[in-house]
Amino acid sequence: MPQPDQAAPELDEAVGAGLDRLDTPTGARPASLRRRFVRGFLPPVGALVLLIAIWQVLWAAAFWPETTLPAPLDVWAEFWHTVTDGSVFGFIWTSVHRAALGFAAGVIIGTPLGILVAKVRIVRAAIGPLLSGLQSLPSVAWVPAAVIWFGINDAAIYFVVLLGSVPSIANGLVAGIDQIPPILPRVGKVMGAGRFAAARHILLPAALPGFLAGLKQGWAFSWRSLMAAELIARSPSLGVGLGTYLNDGSSYNSMPMVIAAIFLILFVGVAIELIVFRPLERSVLRARGLTTSL
Repeated sequence: MPQPDQAAPELDEAVGAGLDRLDTPTGARPASLRRRFVRGFLPPVGALVLLIAIWQVLWAAAFWPETTLPAPLDVWAEFWHTVTDGSVFGFIWTSVHRAALGFAAGVIIGTPLGILVAKVRIVRAAIGPLLSGLQSLPSVAWVPAAVIWFGINDAAIYFVVLLGSVPSIANGLVAGIDQIPPILPRVGKVMGAGRFAAARHILLPAALPGFLAGLKQGWAFSWRSLMAAELIARSPSLGVGLGTYLNDGSSYNSMPMVIAAIFLILFVGVAIELIVFRPLERSVLRARGLTTSL
């Protein structure tokens, strides 16, 4: 029978091992690449095939004239025409690089603004409701004012994109900071962290899930704002983006062109979600042991 002096260290080791196991992320083993492909690729493809099949049936039933509901093959022919002549790549590049630059500027502006609103009471009381109001305001409402203030140029488009993205990014960060346990900032203060160091090493990492949600919403609003700006603000100096291509389809009364543009806009939005934000979200959740959410 072990003596009390010998049993105490063994008990401490057992307790420590148990605590380590509690801190270790649990869950099912990572799925194979084939299984992840099946789960992630087949469902959306199946939904798309079903949508096209329903579309084909409705077109064949001739409930609406072809000027209102064109055949799927007509839309595909329009899309393939933009691929073969290379114009689709110019449309996508023009819109995506504008959205990316505007979103990056929104992150640079919205991140410190969110920290300021979250940590300074008078600032939250002053502009917190304004940020929420701007987030709910349709971005298209800013396009006429931006055209009058800046003219029909890139500055007007970026202005609309910024007003669409900054409120969502800032509010997402505010929500993330509000959910941080109060003990974390206190520990940083006790250890001598200044305001900048605390924001960089404590607030932002702890608020990362909420901040990431705000970034995703900020990108969505950036993309929507850009499409609204490209639909209205048209000039040869601006080039032709996806919004301009959509507007051209409406001007030419070409439903195949309109639907092809809508699908391209949707495709880019889904691609950015799957390529950029989905892997980032998975890595953040996995780092916090939330493997069951993946």
